[in-house]
Amino acid sequence: MNTLKLRSLIEQFFIEDIGEQDVTTDLIFSNQTKGQIVFIAKEDGVFCGEEIIKTGFHLLNSQIDIDLFVKDGCRFEIGQRLAVVSGEVSALLKGERVILNLVQRMSGIAALTKKAVETLNSSSTRICDTRKTTPGLRMLEKYAVRCGGGYNHRYGLYDGVMIKDNHISFAGSIKRAVELVREKTGHMVKIEVETETKEQVIEAVEAGADVIMFDNRTPDEIKELIKLVPDTIITEASGGIQLANLADYRDSGVHYISLGFLTHSYKALDISVKVLLGEEQ
Repeated sequence: MNTLKLRSLIEQFFIEDIGEQDVTTDLIFSNQTKGQIVFIAKEDGVFCGEEIIKTGFHLLNSQIDIDLFVKDGCRFEIGQRLAVVSGEVSALLKGERVILNLVQRMSGIAALTKKAVETLNSSSTRICDTRKTTPGLRMLEKYAVRCGGGYNHRYGLYDGVMIKDNHISFAGSIKRAVELVREKTGHMVKIEVETETKEQVIEAVEAGADVIMFDNRTPDEIKELIKLVPDTIITEASGGIQLANLADYRDSGVHYISLGFLTHSYKALDISVKVLLGEEQ
């Protein structure tokens, strides 16, 4: 993750939550009061959030000590201690909710991605994400996908050409859309074309697409369509694919399967933050 962007994001989240002050905490505790909190797993999962915890608490107080007991991408079990954070109580209390929210969500995405990768169980087809992310959290959610063993599709509209059905409709044809892009872009930018029919697949191949997506096609349909695609062109399946039918695509032959649900339908994992008292430390 980009360290500067991460810091800026968390600063914005703190400003939203803390505002001018934490009225409750500031009225009860002085800046000299010290304490410890522990992040505890309330269910099994896959951890994602090392830098969130470090960056978040250190933004509030650079002297806070952080002990992490699990690394990003590693599994954890219910009841396991994930991290212990020690230092100024005021900073611990002000930061815990924002930081926990992010860790729960990112760990949820990592766990869901890991489940998808294991469900597909393929050495030749990769699981990847989409742009169906939470506004403002794309960098974090895509990082969580990587922690779960998945891969990232393009980050935004700016880093890859993806000619979809509406582009094709406005341009008039796949051939024309690809031609217009080729005229105006350099050799470092790949062109992906979304296809829905056999005729579109043939047109995309003839137009010189670098990547061809089979949109809302069944595994059997893909097996037939992929015969029309040269080995030099990367293939992708997307649309209508869920955990329940993901394994059916194992032998479809595509290089990638992009899954929007990884970042738009995940469940935040149940992780709690508790105060560590003397006998528990």
